[in-house]
Amino acid sequence: MKTEQELKNIVKTKYTKIAEQDKGENASSCCGATTPSTKVYNIMMDDYSETDGYVSDADLGLGCGLPTQFAHINKGDTVIDLGSGAGNDCFVARHETGAEGKVIGIDFTPIMVKKARINSEKLGFNNVEFREGDIDDMPVNNDVADVIVSNCVLNLVPKKQKVIKEIYRVLKPGGHFSISDIVLVGDLPEALREDAEMYAGCVAGAIQKTEYLQHISDAGFSNVNIQKEKAITIPDDILIKYLSQEKINQFNSDRIGIFSITVYAEKPGIDSTKPKLKLEELNKNSESCCTPSTGCC
Repeated sequence: MKTEQELKNIVKTKYTKIAEQDKGENASSCCGATTPSTKVYNIMMDDYSETDGYVSDADLGLGCGLPTQFAHINKGDTVIDLGSGAGNDCFVARHETGAEGKVIGIDFTPIMVKKARINSEKLGFNNVEFREGDIDDMPVNNDVADVIVSNCVLNLVPKKQKVIKEIYRVLKPGGHFSISDIVLVGDLPEALREDAEMYAGCVAGAIQKTEYLQHISDAGFSNVNIQKEKAITIPDDILIKYLSQEKINQFNSDRIGIFSITVYAEKPGIDSTKPKLKLEELNKNSESCCTPSTGCC
């Protein structure tokens, strides 16, 4: 079992490499981090190209959802993006906050931060900044953000509970988050769980869906809601690197679920400037919602 620092080093090394290659290479691999599939498709990423504020130079093809689409960002909000990469989600968030708002991107890969700053300067965005740091120890004071977003990043961090507690700390009372991430239903084969590339590729570091939602509840968040959910299929030409054909067949028949979920939750507290969102507003445009009857909220 690798140590926490070893896992972080694996991610930093791999995402440094990703920052240096083009989107086409990233898009043909699992979250940009595994050996490219011989088939031409993207395994996890949703299409941002029609999203207001989208910046193609900042899109490295690394996400597993569109959290900003569901984040209910208002004009003037302060938004923090965890694992901001080259800045794409920050620029989409900036479109929603307007010039009167503020967006902070946090990433622990220096070349990503540099790339994002270059993109921001090209756009002339004076209210978007990028900070180098770990998202489980954010370089941000308490009670700063109205909204936090993140796209396929928490699964890369060994101590997920610590990240969720940090999210709670830096959100203002009454603030909320919308985060897309990878979760599991059932156990991955050991060969996938132990492989460094699959860890950096957003799969091996994922935890069980019920555990993920429980961590959010345990941190003190309320109104927890799954805004979107989609199944992720790892193609056989990637699995063959890790499993025999017999084990691939078993893996595909065991109903092991790998899912991208976008989760919304609120930090309790009074914030008179932001009305509380009703459930029907949270579920607007959602593809799959989590309700008390499903037992996951």
